[in-house]
Amino acid sequence: MNLVNGTTEEINETNPFLHCQSTQSPAPVFLGIVMITDMIVGLPASIVALWIFCFRMKCWKPHTLFLFNLLLADFLLLISLPFRIHSDLLNTYWVFGQIWCRINLFMLAVNRSASIAFMTVVVLDRYFKVVHPHHCINHMSSAQAGWFAGLIWTVVIALRIPLVTTNLLYQNGNISLCRSFNSYNAEPWPIKVHYMTFIAEFFLPWFLLLFCSARIACSLHQRRMVRQKRVRRAIRAVGVISLVFTICFMPSILTGLGGMYIRYFYPKDCPSYNLISQLFVICIGFTYLNSALDPVIYSFSSSMFRDALKSSISCLGFVKKNTRPANNRGK
Repeated sequence: MNLVNGTTEEINETNPFLHCQSTQSPAPVFLGIVMITDMIVGLPASIVALWIFCFRMKCWKPHTLFLFNLLLADFLLLISLPFRIHSDLLNTYWVFGQIWCRINLFMLAVNRSASIAFMTVVVLDRYFKVVHPHHCINHMSSAQAGWFAGLIWTVVIALRIPLVTTNLLYQNGNISLCRSFNSYNAEPWPIKVHYMTFIAEFFLPWFLLLFCSARIACSLHQRRMVRQKRVRRAIRAVGVISLVFTICFMPSILTGLGGMYIRYFYPKDCPSYNLISQLFVICIGFTYLNSALDPVIYSFSSSMFRDALKSSISCLGFVKKNTRPANNRGK
């Protein structure tokens, strides 16, 4: 049986849903190493961020609430990663059963969708405050922001529910794969919804980020003497979010679209398809890095978070406080 080329009839007889699927490659091992790195960097950073949000923030504004929900999305990823690390380092062996396979992939997909959604909301919040300072959106209360965040979670979860209804565990002898992206002979409708969501949730927010960045940059140029510092701070925040967004999510989209192109236009070219599939698995590692990079977004996007972080570091004694006597401050 030729698993690399996937051209034998035995694969199709064992699992009629898969075709042209490589099961052995170094890509999962590389992905496992990336996820371990993400756990080492992202978990401590997220715990510190959670502590600051819960115990050091003096007040919660809508902007702060959206950043907190971005942090919650990161925790969904961190909870799911140990199971993926175990599977990928074993290179194609999933030992946790079909039910947990569905739940695990569902949580990973929700993390991606929620991260993208709240990154976009944070950028739109900056955009309206700078470009349209008198818009009614800028007067949103914390309660209204909470309801809006709840709506975002509802939509994100609803779009990913199909993953829970589909058998995503591929078994062939001793090989057991738990993947939400496979080459199906005929994609079930839940998988089609998953693929369309995967593509749409990148391009729509990405174009929004580009548009907001350009409009805020124009405002920076036009308002040289009016709130210049505030506008500069906003464009830095939007620039950081756009950079993190592009680095984390674009590689998987480009390789995923490349795989779809080969799959539909050159269905018999299994070597090329399996090669780009391996590249796709490697690029998924960049998606997981968003939980390690999101604390940078908190620092650039919220002066309240940044001040709370500096205050916490000062309290721990890592930064010397200004201890000049009061009677010398005016000199």
